[in-house]
Amino acid sequence: MKKILLAAAVVAVAATAVVPAASAAPAASGLKWGPCPAGAFPTPDLECTTLPVPLDYRDPGGRKIDIAVSRLPGKHPEKRRGVLFTNPGGPGVEGLDYPQLLAIPSLPAPLPQSVRDQYDVIGFDPRGIGHSSPVTCDLTPEQQATGNLPYAEGPADVIKQAQVSKAVARQCATSGTGWMLPHVTTANTARDMDRIREALGEPTLSYLGASYGTYLGAVYTTMFPRRGDKIVLDSNLGPGGYDIDAMRAFSQGLKDRFPDFAKFAAANPKYGLGTTPAQVTAKFFELATRLEKAPVAGIDGSAFRGLAFSYSYGDAQFPDLAAAWQALDKGETPKLTGEITENMLAARLAVVCTDSRWPRSVATYQANVAIDRIRYPMLGAATANISPCAYWTTPATEPKVRITANGPSNVLLVQNQRDPGTPLVNARKLRAAFGDRARMVTADEGGHGVYVVAGNQCANTAVTDFLVTGERPARDTFCAAETH
Repeated sequence: MKKILLAAAVVAVAATAVVPAASAAPAASGLKWGPCPAGAFPTPDLECTTLPVPLDYRDPGGRKIDIAVSRLPGKHPEKRRGVLFTNPGGPGVEGLDYPQLLAIPSLPAPLPQSVRDQYDVIGFDPRGIGHSSPVTCDLTPEQQATGNLPYAEGPADVIKQAQVSKAVARQCATSGTGWMLPHVTTANTARDMDRIREALGEPTLSYLGASYGTYLGAVYTTMFPRRGDKIVLDSNLGPGGYDIDAMRAFSQGLKDRFPDFAKFAAANPKYGLGTTPAQVTAKFFELATRLEKAPVAGIDGSAFRGLAFSYSYGDAQFPDLAAAWQALDKGETPKLTGEITENMLAARLAVVCTDSRWPRSVATYQANVAIDRIRYPMLGAATANISPCAYWTTPATEPKVRITANGPSNVLLVQNQRDPGTPLVNARKLRAAFGDRARMVTADEGGHGVYVVAGNQCANTAVTDFLVTGERPARDTFCAAETH
């Protein structure tokens, strides 16, 4: 089970729209809407369709793959601005249900009615994922449990993981969907988005993307700068997307975020993890060392570190994380939730390994592990470890898209200061790459995700105002911490 689970105030504003708002009614659409596929989030309002798109956009008349698309229609045509495309992140995560999930009343700040009134909210499973011509790597249950980021105790562990990674890369390339891999890229998913926009009969689209979805949105608005209305990027990867820098940055993210959990655990002595943040931090390293020598319920030190990372994504997960620590400390099986499917892992590898060029030398990863173990002792020797991307044999058919400041000033980044999955350091790099195209709202909060999924009213208001009125902060803005 050695894995890191990789599974969101009133301010001065200025009008930023460069392209006109979409017309009150779209042009005629050739899409035929109907019930969503089995397993999709049940709702009477969400409707689905399928759109064939080119596998290879260099050969638009050639082989086609299917993209599953969903729509949560607005109910007030007289208020309609256009369409709001959405993406929940990943890569490897399905997005067909996402429009409805954004509106769940139990969320800290569900998608406001003012936004739903102005947009048809669009979701889709990106190519290779879910209901959109899914890819596979024929991963065995053992390979799925192992994952691709085990904590390396030393150079020998990197060599051992290299053999695992090489086997997985070979399986991906020789699987029944290996022919898709050179085309399962962020750039092609952006092209798919534009095909969906065209099929909807819309001259422009607005966009709300979280986590990896920020890179997808950045690529789309770079490739199609005049076809974007309002672009919101929430919890941001750097301008290189999900590359080796992003992977290694998970360690910085946990370092930024862990003090929030340590304060929580110290303030709740019933968990027995310490009465001060320093004691809780010491408990982390004690448990990691003990579990590496004597795993409990299949959870060793590496899996324990991954547990701390994945359960730090939201404050609401802190009680479960603390209870899991408590159980492991007592030698008991913790109650854990979450499921990673074979397609999710295969699609993640397809996008991550195809999008970017990764070091090929085992020695490079051994050096990175040695450096990051010291720099980030909680997680560094895992996130710097070698993955199947080092042995990927199906490179992309084109260079990576370079994010620049060319285009209209219609991008809003929102970011928590202490985000474990997409740390602030990389969000600032994306902000710099966009130049005057973008503004950034930074919240003094912890966790992964700002808009809708977290309760900072200042940050949520900034996004809603931008989507509804077209007004955006005149300059980069800071939102103070709030009691939720």
